[in-house]
Amino acid sequence: MKTSLSALSLVLAIALAAAAASRFVWLLPLLAVALPYGTLAIFLAGLSWRVVCWSRSPVPFRIPTVCGQQKSLAWIKSARLESPHSTPGVVARMALEILLFRSLFRNTRSRLEDGPRLIQREAKWLWLGALAFHWSLLIILLRHLRFFVEPVPKVAVLLENLDGFFRIGAPVLLVTDVVVLAALLYLLQRRFRDPQVRFISLFTDYFALLLLLGIAATGVWMRYFARVDAVAVKQFVLSLTIFAPALPKNPGPLFFAHFALAGTLAAYLPFSKLMHMGGVFLSPTRNLANNNRRKRHINPWNYPVKVHTYEEWEAEFRDKLEAAGLPVERP
Repeated sequence: MKTSLSALSLVLAIALAAAAASRFVWLLPLLAVALPYGTLAIFLAGLSWRVVCWSRSPVPFRIPTVCGQQKSLAWIKSARLESPHSTPGVVARMALEILLFRSLFRNTRSRLEDGPRLIQREAKWLWLGALAFHWSLLIILLRHLRFFVEPVPKVAVLLENLDGFFRIGAPVLLVTDVVVLAALLYLLQRRFRDPQVRFISLFTDYFALLLLLGIAATGVWMRYFARVDAVAVKQFVLSLTIFAPALPKNPGPLFFAHFALAGTLAAYLPFSKLMHMGGVFLSPTRNLANNNRRKRHINPWNYPVKVHTYEEWEAEFRDKLEAAGLPVERP
């Protein structure tokens, strides 16, 4: 509980500090210029550092994680997706993993019950919550392109029209706004409710979830309740994208709280577990074909090693072997 309260306190402190600082004109350059460019620099530097470190990690042989029959003899049926042996199979497997979280779909929970008996059950709610969150977040990010690009891309307009298909309220209620909040609340309460998950949860786990929840909550509040001037916000964001920053025209403290939380997430992302969004593409357990039986892979870093063969060992201890009455291969 202390860990989660510490994470919540830090998120609230960031939001309240940004909202309070927006009241002072002399702090606006710090919030509107230094913060976005600084967090962007940290994000790009951290992302590059992580990618370089991953690319330099030696992978001398194929180590894919598979759960199916490997390709071997022609009369043995292989699992093309569970144990792909070709590039198309790897691409299909990666696509299902990235787009539909295929491995998480097969997740099970183990629990000791009366007996004691080890009971395994399906855990589809975690898969559904994670899938709903990630897809909603992707759509929200694509919808935000209307603030960064002029003219607005057609994909952003199309997604917003589909998102508000039910045409409820004014402004129109967007489905992903509701889904992303519900998914984040589910993932958060899961860490509190499940004793096993709560036991292994760290400060960073709560901080990432609460940071995302704070960004989503402030964004939803601005759209439906606070009614921030979207034109002024777009002019401000466009000025940042062309590296000619212009101070925003009083968008309100809630906008700066949202802006500061988003910047914190960008700076924190490369150094956190959230970096799995990039790591999944570079993981040798996922992006390699399982063809160890069809092709011999030799470690390129192998160096000559002096070996002691059995024949040499037998010649060295021949007299002792014969004295003990032990058989030798070469008389």
